[in-house]
Amino acid sequence: MTPFDFGPFLLLSDKDNVLVARANAPEGLTVTLESGPTTLTRAIPMAHKIARRSIAEGDTILKYGMPIGIATAAIAAGEHVHIHNIRSAYTATISLQDADGVSAGVSL
Repeated sequence: MTPFDFGPFLLLSDKDNVLVARANAPEGLTVTLESGPTTLTRAIPMAHKIARRSIAEGDTILKYGMPIGIATAAIAAGEHVHIHNIRSAYTATISLQDADGVSAGVSL
């Protein structure tokens, strides 16, 4: 594992290019990544992901060291990684409301 303090985020595998929120993380929180400090531009709900480092469009998203999706757009380090910018690598992506009633990038 890396020596970086990811605050409310967990690194599940050294191979991962995402971090997972172990608690709700507020907008404006500064998280120290390998590339340096970054400030969250939106609140990140518990169990959601942020990019550990920049991810290019078409790159594989790794969680638990395993592929879980493909980036559908470039994702900056610290940016929310969810159904608005990835597609599933193992099942069809279905847009559902998050537990807080809001899905990123989905207008109801």
